[in-house]
Amino acid sequence: MNYPSGNRRQVSGLAIAGATALISGVSVFVNSYGVHDFSSSTLYTTAKNIVATVVLIVGALIFNAMRSGQARAAQRTSSSATPVRALSWRAVGYAYVGIIGGGVAFVLFFDGLARTAAAPAAFLHDTLVIFVALIAWPVLSERISAFNLAAIGLLVVGAVAISGGVGHLGLGSGPLLVLGATVLWAAETVIVKRLLSSTTPGRIAIIRMGVGAIVLIGDLLITGRLSGLATLGRAQLGWALITGVLLAAYVATWFVALSRARAIDVTSVLVASVAVTSLLQAMSGKTLHEPTYLGVVLVALGIAALVAFGRRRELA
Repeated sequence: MNYPSGNRRQVSGLAIAGATALISGVSVFVNSYGVHDFSSSTLYTTAKNIVATVVLIVGALIFNAMRSGQARAAQRTSSSATPVRALSWRAVGYAYVGIIGGGVAFVLFFDGLARTAAAPAAFLHDTLVIFVALIAWPVLSERISAFNLAAIGLLVVGAVAISGGVGHLGLGSGPLLVLGATVLWAAETVIVKRLLSSTTPGRIAIIRMGVGAIVLIGDLLITGRLSGLATLGRAQLGWALITGVLLAAYVATWFVALSRARAIDVTSVLVASVAVTSLLQAMSGKTLHEPTYLGVVLVALGIAALVAFGRRRELA
């Protein structure tokens, strides 16, 4: 999928990343409740990921039906001319995105989420920006300027303040599992960014969730819990439906944002999700302390700096 270069492309990518951050913040909050209503986190993850896959496929079918036959023909012609070496790289990339990003990382994250609170999990997930920055610099040649570092610093410090500091994170299995999933997703983010140079966000999203769902079903089969999918209660099906739709929206907007802006920039904007999660917790009755409000301000300043820097870079 090709986009015109220029300021509009950069800003639209960051704007879509903002929508992704909102969806992510809501998802972490909702999932922190939904995961506890299932006998195992893997069963829960599988159910909602199947829903997300179906939603993405239906969305892709509707989108393709609206496209002209000429555009589809042009895309097929372009794909047929792809060198064998490129196809080999893409196959490895797709395998990682589907098996690791859509399968293994989800098992780690939701197993960890079942063992920790929502805010710490949201903060650990938002360290994604640090790992993406470390990988994207050498792999994608995305240079990190002093301005970029300052903006990321504001976002990370703000996220720390919102989540109540790092002392409460601990070294338990829950936080470590969430952190492990985050590292795997950081590598996936860079791989997806590379893949997007020759394919569409929708195709990668379906591969990610479809292959990932197969991996998760295989895990349930091996562990003897596959029958649990057929015996889900009404409440469990409700959780799977709600969180599955949220997941589909998250993946779709995330990959579109990556196709339109730098991986470092869109991942930085995603840090705002921890603020969304904390505000939702406050609405549910949790008391917010002054550092939380300060953190929200710092995150807002960091995102504003990123948007301003994006405009400055494109206009330079």
